[in-house]
Amino acid sequence: MLVETERLSILKKDGLLSVVILPGLDRKRLVLLFTWLLAWSVCGIIVMTYYFRADNQQQKLFIIGYLAFWFYFEFVMIRSFNWKRSGKEKLWIKDGAVNYQREVNGRGKIRTFNLDLISRMEILELKATRFSDTISQSFWVKGGERLYFVSQEKTILLGMQLTDAEARRVRDEFNKWVP
Repeated sequence: MLVETERLSILKKDGLLSVVILPGLDRKRLVLLFTWLLAWSVCGIIVMTYYFRADNQQQKLFIIGYLAFWFYFEFVMIRSFNWKRSGKEKLWIKDGAVNYQREVNGRGKIRTFNLDLISRMEILELKATRFSDTISQSFWVKGGERLYFVSQEKTILLGMQLTDAEARRVRDEFNKWVP
């Protein structure tokens, strides 16, 4: 049986549960994110060229500090853009094992867990009054996991930026397979 929404695909058949979660598919926001990334990159390159024109040590130190800040956010934005453009989360249960993968451009490490050693999946509740919850659910960031289960005392987070209904659907299907 196949259940699909715009971002979520759940397949159940012959001893297999497969869940695929896509990031948000808003193309206008993706273009805005790319434009922001491009502008940020140009700004960093311009500041980098001024490093070689700086006359004193104070200016050079300021530029190095600025570039450290710039490089960090450049990395975060590239990572978020790549995720939104071509990422997906895959979760599947087969042959007594739970497999989880965050895939970007067809690559990603598969984490495998013994089905007998995991807890039931739970939903991380969001609070509208918490700043971190609001930011984690925005389009511009990679993250905002909504689900978790525990395997051998490790908490495994998944389901980035799912709605409440999508999170409940994944949790309910997953928990049918957990002993």
